Amino acid sequence: MSELISIEEGRRRVLEAVPRLGDEPVALDAALGRVLAEEVRSPIDVPPFDSSGMDGYAVVAGPAGELEVIGEARAGHPAEVGVTPGSAVRVSTGAVVPEGADAVVPIERTTAVKGRVRVAESEAGANIRRAGEDIPFNAVVLRSGTTLGPPELGVAASVGRAELRCGRKPRVAVLVTGDELTPPGQPLGPGGIYSSNGFALAAQVERAGGLLIGRTTVPDDRGGTRAAIGQALDVADVVVVSGGVSVGPHDHVKGALLELGVEERFWGVSLRPGKPTWFGTRGDTLAFGLPGNPVSAMVTFQLFARPALAALQGAAPEARRAGARLERAVPRNAQREQAIRVSLLESKNGLVARPARAQGSHVLTSMLGADALALIAPGDGEAAAGERVEVELL
Repeated sequence: MSELISIEEGRRRVLEAVPRLGDEPVALDAALGRVLAEEVRSPIDVPPFDSSGMDGYAVVAGPAGELEVIGEARAGHPAEVGVTPGSAVRVSTGAVVPEGADAVVPIERTTAVKGRVRVAESEAGANIRRAGEDIPFNAVVLRSGTTLGPPELGVAASVGRAELRCGRKPRVAVLVTGDELTPPGQPLGPGGIYSSNGFALAAQVERAGGLLIGRTTVPDDRGGTRAAIGQALDVADVVVVSGGVSVGPHDHVKGALLELGVEERFWGVSLRPGKPTWFGTRGDTLAFGLPGNPVSAMVTFQLFARPALAALQGAAPEARRAGARLERAVPRNAQREQAIRVSLLESKNGLVARPARAQGSHVLTSMLGADALALIAPGDGEAAAGERVEVELL
């Protein structure tokens, strides 16, 4: 194994190698979670007209008095008459303010009297939403690199966009290695274990915005490993292999990747869990060799593959780090940085990181309820309770 590098250096090398995938038009109702590849400007004022902010009566602002009701304005149905002093138009929330009116008196401040209405005193502009008050014409409402959530889709719809140009989803193939792996639902044979990494990693791919194009179990033999990885490299933008990247006699992944023309960018990270992580490229295709232990696989995907999938789609860099104080002491590792699974609690002094009780790389249940990875620097002794640490948000 080559000299171990830091988490930050590994991430830097990954992002340095990421190409920019193309973009494509995406219908608005299919764009949740996609990364915007264009700047969106509003072709209209929002709202496009002066509208009523209340149910009530549109009037010429002035003192309290009794007015003649001459018409009605409903949302989508403007009044056919204008307002003059001494008259009023009944108006619904969101309806166009009739010509001549400069205030809306809420209905609870009025009393209807046989075709007329008594209104309270009003000031000009009261309860009127002005055209362009939310979004003026030609304003930039969404920027390229934005990950589209419900508010972004609502804003896009409010300016009339039925589709948006988004970064193409990276095609990701997930391969898990091991003769012992048994599909869930099948009986376990001697020495067998149920295969969890394929499902966990596939879910991480989809949550990161990737397009899963295959989830394959690979036997622990050189030929089968080489064939499976070769097929994946030919069709995927990103190949994620779990297991087989160490130096044992049945670890064939690293050799297969090199034989298939994948250039090694690093092998070995000063990280616990996740030391034997491997990363390389073949042309514009990225290849990750992740450890086989379930927690190690998920942690290293989070730290290295997830940022790559975001960058492939053109996502703006995210602030996925925060500071928190440890709820209890954590033993340090003398040589390697640790990624400790923690849940985050709110306190009057900020975030508190509560470590999972079991932190072994084989203890997959340590990921249950985890909100973040607390990054513990190497050294002697322990990180004390109350010590401030950096956490990577999951």
